[in-house]
Amino acid sequence: MSANTASTPAGEQSGNGSRISLPKVPFWAQIVAGLVLGVLLGWLARSQDVSWLKDTLDQIGSIFVQLLKLAVAPLVFFAILVSITNLRKVNNAARLAGRTLLWFLITSLIAVAIGITIGLVTNPGAGTGLTPADGQKPENSGSWIDFLTGIVPTDVITPFTELNVLQIVFMAAVAGIAALKLGERAKPVLALSEAVLELLQKALWWVIRLAPIGTVGLIGYAIADYGWDLIGKYATFTADVYIGCAIVLFGVYPLLLAVAARVNPVQFFKGAWPAIQLAFVSRSSVGTMPVTQKVTERLGVPKDYTSFAVPFGATTKMDGCAAIYPALAAIFIAQIFDVQLGVQDYLLIAFVSVVGSAATAGLTGATVMLTLTLSTLGLPLEGVGLLLAIDPILDMIRTATNVAGQALVPVIVAAREGILDRDAYDHASASPIDDLADAGAAGDAEGGRGRDREVAVPA
Repeated sequence: MSANTASTPAGEQSGNGSRISLPKVPFWAQIVAGLVLGVLLGWLARSQDVSWLKDTLDQIGSIFVQLLKLAVAPLVFFAILVSITNLRKVNNAARLAGRTLLWFLITSLIAVAIGITIGLVTNPGAGTGLTPADGQKPENSGSWIDFLTGIVPTDVITPFTELNVLQIVFMAAVAGIAALKLGERAKPVLALSEAVLELLQKALWWVIRLAPIGTVGLIGYAIADYGWDLIGKYATFTADVYIGCAIVLFGVYPLLLAVAARVNPVQFFKGAWPAIQLAFVSRSSVGTMPVTQKVTERLGVPKDYTSFAVPFGATTKMDGCAAIYPALAAIFIAQIFDVQLGVQDYLLIAFVSVVGSAATAGLTGATVMLTLTLSTLGLPLEGVGLLLAIDPILDMIRTATNVAGQALVPVIVAAREGILDRDAYDHASASPIDDLADAGAAGDAEGGRGRDREVAVPA
């Protein structure tokens, strides 16, 4: 490069007519800017009663969430199908899957125990001024009968049109296992499935890049619609959820990484941060799944294992929505309705959190999981209505915790099984979203690390 070209100011044309591009604004900075702008616009819309601004913010946020949901059904189906068939490349795949599930259960138990402890110490339902009359029974609720019978669909179309993720996971698992049994004859189907999955992920990357704009709408409408007064009524409960998630996110997870995986926890957050911040904004584990998978690979987890563990976790691993939140919410609602909970009730909360976490389905919100918990404890379902107004504010930190756990468990399992690329882990960087997308495209074109070789898990 000549001296003249090197000294040309950014954005001006150089001597040969080419234009030097302006430096890109980091994705995290775009998100922060969206948060700040959203708060300011939301405050303006509420304080000045600007109805058109409130409606505009609502539409921007709704369109962003709708774009994420648009890809959920096919993305989950093909991701689960492909991830199951990819296990054929992994030695001792059953053991690896079993260890993954075991760590899902362990971390969920820890998270729900923290939620119960915080609830017992702070009494979030006391002094709120809320009464049972303020509650409203939700239109959709969950029960164990609904949960168990709802796994198997009545047809193959309805789960996709009604976005029943649990049924989609069931059909994808059946299709994946059947493809494994068919062997060579299923290769055309698998090739098509992998192509469709890459297409969906590419389209979803475009939606993900709109996250800063979506943030303006989602945060702005939340402030404009709910206001600080409403948040004040739920101050203790809101603080409990954020503190509980923070303890798990920045206390429990680093401890597990240091003790169980024997890796540097700081490097984990450095590498996984793009997925965690996107989860906070989008409030969708499934919508964040392509980013979660890329950052997990970047942390040194083999691609063939990641392609199974992350989609599996995105639909079942919910430490925020299915462990901390329902535990605190059950205590909150019990106090509002003046119901005394005993030891057996807290054990039931833990049981529901561990076994029923798939009911959250990786989508925004955790209403089904909460109604499942309340119905198991015999608490009034009208209590759900008390929390619906504040739910979007809580869902941000819940989803961030979910996604962090979905990246954490594959790292722990890979480290303990001796298949973690520790050099890649130690050099993982917090590169922006665009770099992840470009790296993913390059990896797919070249076959990806580990795609054409078996991942050996020690016997």
